[in-house]
Amino acid sequence: MKFSYLLINLLTVIFPIILSFDKRVQFYKSWKYLLPGLFITGILFLGWDYLFTIYKVWSFNPNYIIGIYILNLPIEEILFFITVPFACIFIYECLNQYIKKNPLKSFSKVISIFLLCLSAILLFYFHTKVYTLITFGLLAAILIYAEFIVNATALSRFYFAYIISLLPFYIINGILTSIPIVMYNNAQNMGYRIGTIPFEDHFYSMSLLLMNVLFFEFFCNRHKKVIA
Repeated sequence: MKFSYLLINLLTVIFPIILSFDKRVQFYKSWKYLLPGLFITGILFLGWDYLFTIYKVWSFNPNYIIGIYILNLPIEEILFFITVPFACIFIYECLNQYIKKNPLKSFSKVISIFLLCLSAILLFYFHTKVYTLITFGLLAAILIYAEFIVNATALSRFYFAYIISLLPFYIINGILTSIPIVMYNNAQNMGYRIGTIPFEDHFYSMSLLLMNVLFFEFFCNRHKKVIA
């Protein structure tokens, strides 16, 4: 139906919004630190998204969108870059509040190096594929910045939250790619899928979420310094 993609956006964000008022997490108090990063990251990724439609990396099934477009992008796709990061940072904050022990603290740098090596290998072999090139080039750049330039302490917590977020990721992306609502051009990706989800999606999502977390932590920390 025409409202399918819009409904997915709504279901993605409705429970995190309601649960934001949980007495322990009180995530609603952090919305003001989240919104600037959502805007900045959203502008960047929507720019890539626009280019992807031009280079036919993916397209959108008109049977499942309401038909309102901005710069060649359906309004549902624009909302997706707000609702998904919002929901995932909610998961990140809940884990920070409810699980004080950091289970991946000792492995953070190892994970980062592994991801950088994976990105380098895939960029070498698949640099002619637009989706693969942008996905792993962007991931490598963000990881180098986070791990080796600013030494972001949030990385280990982020990796833990990302692993947990894979469950809703497989549900949401599984629906989008199996119906399909979003249609991928295999000529512009590796052609390898987990179920119906392109392999690159996992790491494109990782870049999107990591950038949002880094901005979120930046604005939170800046507020703490002002108070101090």
